[in-house]
Order: sequence, then structure tokens, then C-alpha cells
Amino acid sequence: MRSGFPDFRLGTVLATSFTGTLSERFGDPVERIPVPHRLADWLTVSGLAVDSCTPAQLDLARALREAIHDAATAAALGDPLPAPAVRAINDRSARGGAVAVLTPGGGRRWRLGATSPVEDALGVIAEDAIGVLAGERDGRLALCAAPTCRAAFFDTSRSRTRRWCDMNTCGNRQKKARFTAARRGDRHPGAGPVTG
Repeated sequence: MRSGFPDFRLGTVLATSFTGTLSERFGDPVERIPVPHRLADWLTVSGLAVDSCTPAQLDLARALREAIHDAATAAALGDPLPAPAVRAINDRSARGGAVAVLTPGGGRRWRLGATSPVEDALGVIAEDAIGVLAGERDGRLALCAAPTCRAAFFDTSRSRTRRWCDMNTCGNRQKKARFTAARRGDRHPGAGPVTG
């Protein structure tokens, strides 16, 4: 893994983890795949190893990422899925040529084709998004409660009440802000509104 780039936020759901390659969408956005080789890194750590990636493939990946984010956001809000996002996800899924293979240990992994491995990997991500958006998994789509983030994530907690896309980042940041605000209030007991 190459250094000098923001860390990846990896979750257990491929499609929503992929949308996390752009974080803090409503604050100071953090692009976690700013260059083609960084997309190759993300695909590799996500079990979809590719040797390289071109700028055009990075553009395809970002378009898919935004389509998934738009559709997941709509689904989390109970809104109709945006037609352009649905088309983009379906198109990318149809163009992928990866096949599922059974590992000797009884697991599942994806075999990418030799001629277009990045496109095949994007097809796998699109297929995963279709499964999530179609309600084929046990869980629910939700949006991060952090006002600068609002990332779509897939909540598989028992109560389905998870609030943060990632407890180690957004959750801790919000808890720290509440703690700091509470401490400021404790330092100034009796401070009330200024009246004129």
C-alpha cells in the first residue's frame, strides 16, 4: 500500500464501503482515490485485486461511486431511486465479466477477467449495490448522523439503530464534540443568556 494518502474506510459491505472513498461530502471532502493507482489499492484490499488502473477507469469508478451514493441516499430516506443512478449501476453491472468461484476453504471470491479486470471489479461492486438496494440482505441503509459526512452505510446491528458510518471517525468526533460542549457548560455554571 502506498503512503501519503488518506486511509481507506473499509466496512463489511462492498458497495457502501466503496462510496466511502469520498468522505466528508458536506464539509471538506476527502477523496481517498485521487489517482488511478489508489483505486487499484482499494480494489486490492477489497478482494478485487488488479495490477493497474487508468485515468479513464478511475473516472468510471467515481461515476459508479456517485451513482451508488445517490441511490443509497434515496433508499435510506425512503425516496424513489434516481433513474440516472439506477441506469449507471445497471450498466456497470452488465458490463462486468467477473465470475464467482468457490475457494478450497468453502468461501466465495471473485475471478476477474484478464482483459478488463478493473471493469470486472466495478461490475462486482455494482452487483453488490443492486443486492443492497433491492433489499436482498438483512439490514437497512442509513445515513451517517455526522452533519459533515452523511455517508450512506448498511446497518446490520441487531437494533438497526446505528448512527455513524464509522464509530472510529464520525462517531468519536461527534462524541468528542458533545463532551467538549458539556465541559464548556460546566466551566461557566449559572451563565445564562445576556439580556439587554
